[in-house]
Amino acid sequence: MKIAVDAMGGDHAPQAIIEGVMLAKQDFPEIEFLLYGKEDEIKKYVTDETNITIIHTDEKINSDDEPVKAIRRKKTASMVLAAQAVKNGEADAIFSAGNTGALLAAGLFIVGRIKNVERPGLMSTLPVIGQPDGGFDMLDLGANADNKPEHLVQYAVLGSFYAEKVRNIATPRVALLNNGSEETKGSELTKKAFELLSEEDSINFIGNVEARDLLSGAADVVVTDGFTGNAVLKSIEGTALNMMGLLKSSILAEGFKGKMGALLLKNALRGMKDEMDYSKHGGAVLFGLKAPVIKTHGSTGPEAVRYTIRQIQTMLKTEVVPQLVSYYETKE
Repeated sequence: MKIAVDAMGGDHAPQAIIEGVMLAKQDFPEIEFLLYGKEDEIKKYVTDETNITIIHTDEKINSDDEPVKAIRRKKTASMVLAAQAVKNGEADAIFSAGNTGALLAAGLFIVGRIKNVERPGLMSTLPVIGQPDGGFDMLDLGANADNKPEHLVQYAVLGSFYAEKVRNIATPRVALLNNGSEETKGSELTKKAFELLSEEDSINFIGNVEARDLLSGAADVVVTDGFTGNAVLKSIEGTALNMMGLLKSSILAEGFKGKMGALLLKNALRGMKDEMDYSKHGGAVLFGLKAPVIKTHGSTGPEAVRYTIRQIQTMLKTEVVPQLVSYYETKE
């Protein structure tokens, strides 16, 4: 297995990225890493050169670069070279914590779509409360702002495929995100999508799900348009962060008694924080491409990188992408 790493992408690159790679090397000694970026900066954090190749480049894509223009103009950027390595068969997968739009563009224009997949979707595995090892896959999370009903059906097929092959869920329950559980609820997009999903024999469609029920484990796969999905994802992230902040400020406001109570609840509070941390499931996958293209959060740390590499290793080991290619070839 070979993974191409955009070592310069992210708020804390290359340190957080390379330190995460070093952690992952302990778990997966069989993986070879191709690290793209400034060689002298990368070498500062490489503690074991086994299965490590550094491809030097001074150019990188910044967070404020216009995605498509950056991919086309910055031909030697670390992200572009990593994507090119996947296209050329020099690597099996790519991940980056850099510019999300640019990585999506690199995935689409360089790595390329699987034949008959019209709109690859950006998908993450999000937590389920009370199930530390559980979660649900949600897409699209922002790869496509506007969608047709047919696209949501394809997202359902993609998400169900991932949940079954990678997360080992037999007959994943697929739900459509809507503003009510009744099939008559929603916009024209969701009403038509509901109708088409109900007729799709390849998935286990269970109907609509409301946003308030997402974290309770109502479904294994949740599909929606990219605009809504991105808004819901950021709402979940923001709520989790603000609730932890509110809890902390409330404890401090109680003075000594509050701090003593927090000390007694330390393990429980740490467990709650860990349960809401969806980075343990890995990064966001642009699923529907010819190879795994994985996006990690810009502020990601070494442990999150480690989880992402574990996710990529599972995707490669299960050969989920080749299986998906074969599946869509039968659709012709």
